[in-house]
Amino acid sequence: MKMIRELSVMFMVTLLTIVCDSQLNVCGRAPLNSRIVGGKEAPSGAWPWQVSLHSDDSHFCGGSLINREWVLTAAHCFPGNPDPSDFTVYLGRKSQEKPNQNEVSRSISQIIIHPSYNTASNDNDITLLKLSSPVAFSKYIKPVCLAAADSTFNNGTGTWVTGWGAINSDGKGSQNLQEVKLPIVGNRKCNCLYDGQITQNMMCAGLLEGGKDSCQGDSGGPMVIKKGSIWIQAGVVSFGQGCALSEYPGVYARVSRYQRWINKHIRKNQPGFVSFKTKSPDPDQTVTCQK
Repeated sequence: MKMIRELSVMFMVTLLTIVCDSQLNVCGRAPLNSRIVGGKEAPSGAWPWQVSLHSDDSHFCGGSLINREWVLTAAHCFPGNPDPSDFTVYLGRKSQEKPNQNEVSRSISQIIIHPSYNTASNDNDITLLKLSSPVAFSKYIKPVCLAAADSTFNNGTGTWVTGWGAINSDGKGSQNLQEVKLPIVGNRKCNCLYDGQITQNMMCAGLLEGGKDSCQGDSGGPMVIKKGSIWIQAGVVSFGQGCALSEYPGVYARVSRYQRWINKHIRKNQPGFVSFKTKSPDPDQTVTCQK
């Protein structure tokens, strides 16, 4: 998992659907989250959109609730031709081993993998899951807002990543939900580090000196940014070179690139999309790869 300082930012809520048919009045609120500096174990209810995806009674990926019936996750979590009935979604969960009194579960009725997902390049690593029935929102279960299409995330912008993934490259998954704060690494810089593998559908975050990162088991989970009282999902945990290695930040699917695709499939109670823009010039624009 990962951490950093936040830059001053501004955002504008963009109403993309009729108000009564969107999540803008509820998304991104986490009343039990008072996080200012990074920790390790997340308090109960701190990230109420975080979900745990299970197969054969075991956690394998994360995801985020984006309205009462839909979850956003990564395409690589569902290889082959997956049967929706093989999976269970847990919401309001903190621990993978202890009782979770605020938890509910749902089966999955539909899996929509992005049609342009490329298993070789990891491009378009994003998927929608439809729950078998709607969930009721509570302090522990709420949808996250999503980054709108015109959003920008400059190098150094602070983000938070959450999940039950391994705490090192070869380790076991964490039993309790973990959180970590990480800086955005601009796409030019990240593309240099990854030898040209980074597309415009991706974004990167992590410490260049290493030590903090997302890892196996965190896949599909949210990378979020806060402005005011609203949390906005900017990325979906996708891939990386090992975990927390120096010069290899984690790579995430860039949520803002998929606004049209998401709204195409979710016609009722569409997710709340929020435009997020940083004020300062982006230092990444002057980066050139060192040969």
